[in-house]
Amino acid sequence: MTRLNLFRNPLERWFNKGRETIPVKALSEHDRRRMLRHFLSLERSDRILRFGSYMGDEQVTKYVEGIDFQRDMVFGVYNRVFRLAAVGHLAFAPRQAGSEGKTDKERVAEFGVSVLKSARGLGIGSKLFERAAIVCRNHDVDVLYMHCLSSNQTMMHIAKKAGMEIQRDYGEADAYLKLGPADPASVLQEAMQEQLATLDYALKANVRRATKLWGKLPRRTPKE
Repeated sequence: MTRLNLFRNPLERWFNKGRETIPVKALSEHDRRRMLRHFLSLERSDRILRFGSYMGDEQVTKYVEGIDFQRDMVFGVYNRVFRLAAVGHLAFAPRQAGSEGKTDKERVAEFGVSVLKSARGLGIGSKLFERAAIVCRNHDVDVLYMHCLSSNQTMMHIAKKAGMEIQRDYGEADAYLKLGPADPASVLQEAMQEQLATLDYALKANVRRATKLWGKLPRRTPKE
C-alpha cells in the first residue's frame, strides 16, 4: 500500500474517475482538539519551519486555542485513521503599510501550512494552498502572503509553483501572490471541493466509530 492510499476511498474514485485526489475540508471549532494533536505531534525542526522559531507545547496550545474561526479560515486533510495529516491556516488582516501598489482591497491574507512527515511528498501542501487561494478570491481578497524561513523548502516550493513573488532577507522570506476576482467557476470549485471533503469526512468518521464499536464487542472464546 502506498502512502497516498491513506487518503483514497471509493467515494473519491467515484468523483474523480480513478484519479488521485486529496479532500481539503474547512475546519471549525469542532476540530480544535484534533488540530492541537496535529501541531503537538510536529517534531522540533518542523515546528521551527512552521512558526519561524521553536514553540513549546504550551505556546502551541495557546496558538491553537487563540485561532478565531469567525475571522480566519482553517483547512485540513484527514487521513484514513481520521487524524489530521495537514493543516493550513488562512489568516485575514486589514491592509497595512507596505501593501501599496499590491492591492486596494480592505483586507489581505496570510497562509501557513504544516504537513506530518508521514504524509509529505504527496502534494498536500499545494492542495491546501490552492484551496486558500480560491477562498481568497471568493471573499474579495486579491493578495495572499506567505512568510517563512528561507530554509523552508516546502513553502518555497509551494510559492514558486504558484508563481508568487519572493523576497528574501536575513534568512527569512516573504512571498505574495496577486489573485484575480471571483467568478462562477471559482465559486463552484470551492463548493464542490467542500462537498467532496465533507462526504469524505463523514465516511471516515463512520468507519472510525464502527472500528471503535467493533473493538468493544465481547469476543467468543473457542470451546475446548
